[in-house]
Amino acid sequence: MRKYVVMGPQGSGKGTQAKLLREGTEIVHISVGDILRWNIQSHTKLGAAIARTVAEGHLVSDDVIESVVKTRLDQHDWNFGFVIDGFPRNERQALFFLESYDITAVLEIDVPDHVVTERILARRLCSECGLDYNLIHSRPAVPDRCDVCGGVLKPREDDEPDAIARRLQEYRERNQPILELFRKKGLVLRFDGELPIDTLQAEIRSQLGLPGRVPAG
Repeated sequence: MRKYVVMGPQGSGKGTQAKLLREGTEIVHISVGDILRWNIQSHTKLGAAIARTVAEGHLVSDDVIESVVKTRLDQHDWNFGFVIDGFPRNERQALFFLESYDITAVLEIDVPDHVVTERILARRLCSECGLDYNLIHSRPAVPDRCDVCGGVLKPREDDEPDAIARRLQEYRERNQPILELFRKKGLVLRFDGELPIDTLQAEIRSQLGLPGRVPAG
């Protein structure tokens, strides 16, 4: 059973790479960000608290993230393994993860801050169905309109330069100790997040010994 952690700042492409890793492998993708966004869009109590936090430019608390991840993993629908992005968030969680789930590898997607900022500022979210777009890599057919439902595309509330800078600083400060812990265990594989999406996915699969991806269509 293969169990992977993908680490990298917002805008590094870790979620995209994790989703692609599912193809042809039957590995379950667990995205902490997707779970949080679902709660926001579904107007749950948790979603309201998360929305306030991110609007202020801060990261969601470790306790909330830990609870979300535990609940998701307890579903035990990952018979062939999982790839998770957005967790762990601190050394205690990293140690718990290592002891409880016997992690196979940690994939570090490395991207300079100025590139991450450019990518994040290009993100758009459909105000109706919540579909993600990026004006660099995945433009809509009609400007500012969702291809699926026709809803208006808007920047996320927390995607403004000052908030992005704060999140990047928090990410670097919090995640360096976690990466060092994983490095001591010999688990970290580092990848260049500036590579084209398909090229990066091919490199990841090569390093992990996974079969090549067969593009859809």
